[in-house]
Amino acid sequence: MKPHTLSILVENKAGVLSRVTGLFSRRGFNIESLAVGPCEEPDMSRITIVVIGDDAQVEQVMKQLNKLIDVIKVSDLTDSERVERELALIKVTAELGTSRAEIMQIASIFRASIVDVGAKTLILQVIGDTDKIDALEKLLRQYGIKEFVRTGTVGILRGSKTVTSGK
Repeated sequence: MKPHTLSILVENKAGVLSRVTGLFSRRGFNIESLAVGPCEEPDMSRITIVVIGDDAQVEQVMKQLNKLIDVIKVSDLTDSERVERELALIKVTAELGTSRAEIMQIASIFRASIVDVGAKTLILQVIGDTDKIDALEKLLRQYGIKEFVRTGTVGILRGSKTVTSGK
Protein backbone atom coordinates (compact mmCIF):
# COMPACT_ATOMS: atom_id res chain seq x y z
CA MET A 1 0.00 0.00 0.00
CA LYS A 2 1.36 3.36 -1.04
CA PRO A 3 0.08 6.86 -1.74
CA HIS A 4 -1.27 7.35 -5.26
CA THR A 5 -1.74 10.80 -6.81
CA LEU A 6 -4.72 10.77 -9.18
CA SER A 7 -5.40 13.57 -11.63
CA ILE A 8 -9.05 13.63 -12.70
CA LEU A 9 -10.24 15.92 -15.49
CA VAL A 10 -13.96 16.59 -15.09
CA GLU A 11 -16.68 18.77 -16.52
CA ASN A 12 -17.17 21.80 -14.30
CA LYS A 13 -20.74 21.06 -13.19
CA ALA A 14 -22.57 21.01 -9.88
CA GLY A 15 -22.39 17.67 -8.08
CA VAL A 16 -19.38 16.23 -9.92
CA LEU A 17 -17.06 16.48 -6.90
CA SER A 18 -19.67 14.80 -4.73
CA ARG A 19 -20.01 11.89 -7.15
CA VAL A 20 -16.24 11.47 -7.41
CA THR A 21 -15.61 11.53 -3.66
CA GLY A 22 -18.67 9.33 -3.05
CA LEU A 23 -17.10 6.63 -5.19
CA PHE A 24 -14.04 6.63 -2.92
CA SER A 25 -16.09 6.43 0.28
CA ARG A 26 -18.24 3.58 -1.10
CA ARG A 27 -15.04 1.64 -1.83
CA GLY A 28 -13.74 2.29 1.70
CA PHE A 29 -10.88 4.60 0.68
CA ASN A 30 -9.89 7.50 2.87
CA ILE A 31 -8.88 10.50 0.77
CA GLU A 32 -5.58 11.77 2.17
CA SER A 33 -5.55 14.97 0.12
CA LEU A 34 -8.01 16.69 -2.21
CA ALA A 35 -7.55 19.77 -4.39
CA VAL A 36 -9.95 21.06 -7.06
CA GLY A 37 -9.73 23.98 -9.43
CA PRO A 38 -10.08 25.20 -12.99
CA CYS A 39 -7.57 23.95 -15.54
CA GLU A 40 -6.31 24.62 -19.05
CA GLU A 41 -9.60 23.55 -20.66
CA PRO A 42 -12.56 25.94 -20.53
CA ASP A 43 -15.59 24.52 -18.70
CA MET A 44 -13.48 21.80 -17.03
CA SER A 45 -11.81 21.36 -13.67
CA ARG A 46 -9.01 19.18 -12.43
CA ILE A 47 -9.41 17.18 -9.23
CA THR A 48 -6.18 15.97 -7.63
CA ILE A 49 -6.71 13.22 -5.07
CA VAL A 50 -4.09 11.43 -2.99
CA VAL A 51 -5.29 8.05 -1.75
CA ILE A 52 -3.43 5.15 -0.13
CA GLY A 53 -3.92 1.71 -1.64
CA ASP A 54 -2.26 -1.03 -3.60
CA ASP A 55 -1.93 -0.77 -7.38
CA ALA A 56 -4.82 -3.18 -8.09
CA GLN A 57 -7.25 -1.36 -5.78
CA VAL A 58 -6.40 2.03 -7.26
CA GLU A 59 -6.68 0.69 -10.80
CA GLN A 60 -10.19 -0.61 -10.00
CA VAL A 61 -11.22 2.80 -8.61
CA MET A 62 -9.83 4.50 -11.71
CA LYS A 63 -11.94 2.22 -13.95
CA GLN A 64 -15.04 3.10 -11.94
CA LEU A 65 -14.20 6.82 -12.07
CA ASN A 66 -13.95 6.61 -15.86
CA LYS A 67 -17.54 5.31 -15.94
CA LEU A 68 -18.89 8.49 -14.30
CA ILE A 69 -20.62 10.67 -16.88
CA ASP A 70 -18.84 13.97 -16.10
CA VAL A 71 -15.35 12.43 -15.82
CA ILE A 72 -13.26 13.11 -18.93
CA LYS A 73 -9.91 11.49 -18.01
CA VAL A 74 -8.33 9.79 -14.98
CA SER A 75 -4.56 9.46 -14.66
CA ASP A 76 -2.38 8.01 -11.91
CA LEU A 77 0.67 10.29 -11.67
CA THR A 78 2.34 8.14 -9.00
CA ASP A 79 4.93 6.33 -11.10
CA SER A 80 5.54 9.21 -13.50
CA GLU A 81 8.06 12.04 -13.28
CA ARG A 82 6.03 14.87 -11.80
CA VAL A 83 6.10 18.02 -9.74
CA GLU A 84 3.86 18.04 -6.67
CA ARG A 85 3.23 20.98 -4.35
CA GLU A 86 1.09 21.99 -1.41
CA LEU A 87 0.41 25.33 0.25
CA ALA A 88 0.11 25.67 4.02
CA LEU A 89 -0.71 28.57 6.30
CA ILE A 90 0.53 28.20 9.88
CA LYS A 91 -0.39 30.58 12.71
CA VAL A 92 2.18 30.16 15.45
CA THR A 93 2.52 31.73 18.89
CA ALA A 94 5.39 34.21 18.65
CA GLU A 95 6.00 36.33 21.72
CA LEU A 96 8.30 39.30 21.22
CA GLY A 97 11.93 38.43 21.74
CA THR A 98 13.81 35.20 21.26
CA SER A 99 10.98 32.94 20.08
CA ARG A 100 9.90 35.38 17.36
CA ALA A 101 13.46 35.62 16.04
CA GLU A 102 13.83 31.82 16.12
CA ILE A 103 10.57 31.34 14.21
CA MET A 104 11.64 33.89 11.61
CA GLN A 105 14.95 32.04 11.20
CA ILE A 106 13.15 28.70 10.78
CA ALA A 107 10.84 30.32 8.22
CA SER A 108 13.85 31.55 6.28
CA ILE A 109 15.45 28.09 6.22
CA PHE A 110 12.22 26.58 4.81
CA ARG A 111 11.73 29.50 2.40
CA ALA A 112 8.43 30.24 4.10
CA SER A 113 6.97 33.74 3.95
CA ILE A 114 5.65 35.65 6.92
CA VAL A 115 2.29 36.93 5.68
CA ASP A 116 0.91 38.41 8.92
CA VAL A 117 2.42 39.73 12.12
CA GLY A 118 0.30 40.08 15.24
CA ALA A 119 1.16 41.14 18.78
CA LYS A 120 1.55 37.51 19.85
CA THR A 121 1.41 35.51 16.61
CA LEU A 122 2.99 35.12 13.19
CA ILE A 123 1.34 33.55 10.15
CA LEU A 124 3.68 31.70 7.84
CA GLN A 125 2.97 30.65 4.27
CA VAL A 126 4.94 27.72 2.91
CA ILE A 127 4.83 26.04 -0.48
CA GLY A 128 6.49 22.71 -1.12
CA ASP A 129 6.13 18.98 -1.13
CA THR A 130 4.35 17.15 1.67
CA ASP A 131 7.57 16.21 3.48
CA LYS A 132 8.73 19.85 3.61
CA ILE A 133 5.44 21.03 5.09
CA ASP A 134 5.39 18.16 7.59
CA ALA A 135 8.96 19.00 8.70
CA LEU A 136 8.16 22.70 9.18
CA GLU A 137 5.02 21.86 11.13
CA LYS A 138 7.00 19.54 13.42
CA LEU A 139 9.59 22.26 14.15
CA LEU A 140 6.96 24.91 14.85
CA ARG A 141 4.96 22.72 17.26
CA GLN A 142 7.39 23.59 20.07
CA TYR A 143 6.34 27.26 19.81
CA GLY A 144 2.62 26.48 19.79
CA ILE A 145 0.64 26.23 16.58
CA LYS A 146 -2.65 28.07 17.01
CA GLU A 147 -4.04 27.22 13.55
CA PHE A 148 -2.82 25.13 10.64
CA VAL A 149 -4.40 24.74 7.21
CA ARG A 150 -3.10 23.15 4.03
CA THR A 151 -4.46 22.95 0.50
CA GLY A 152 -3.79 19.36 -0.41
CA THR A 153 -1.42 18.14 -3.08
CA VAL A 154 -1.56 19.28 -6.69
CA GLY A 155 0.62 17.65 -9.31
CA ILE A 156 1.64 17.97 -12.93
CA LEU A 157 3.81 15.81 -15.19
CA ARG A 158 7.35 17.04 -15.87
CA GLY A 159 8.57 18.17 -19.29
CA SER A 160 6.40 18.10 -22.39
CA LYS A 161 4.24 15.21 -21.13
CA THR A 162 0.60 16.09 -20.46
CA VAL A 163 -2.42 14.42 -19.00
CA THR A 164 -4.50 14.51 -22.18
CA SER A 165 -8.25 14.76 -22.38
CA GLY A 166 -10.51 12.07 -23.75
CA LYS A 167 -11.47 8.65 -22.34
